[in-house]
Amino acid sequence: MVMLGDLLGAARDSASAFEAWLTTTNPELAAQVARAAAKEQATFTSYVRQAVANFSRLANDEDWATLTSAMRDDADPGTTCLLGMVHWRLTVQCCDHHDARATNAG
Repeated sequence: MVMLGDLLGAARDSASAFEAWLTTTNPELAAQVARAAAKEQATFTSYVRQAVANFSRLANDEDWATLTSAMRDDADPGTTCLLGMVHWRLTVQCCDHHDARATNAG
């Protein structure tokens, strides 16, 4: 049985290949991630890695429940995990204290 920590590690490690895969499978979402990364003066890969880190640190119980349910019901839980965390990062409302730019700066 794959443990959540293993999935999180794999998601972090797969971030660089994720851009090519996402551009092919969902160009609209890839463009959205690229715009968000550019806005934060980050690369696509670093934005995805930050999404994994931020979700791991800041997601609430409901976010985790939604993610784990989706992973449980999908044949590819690793991809579902990474997509869920990226979607979360694109849509979450952060305060200045938890904003990724502030986190990266200091």
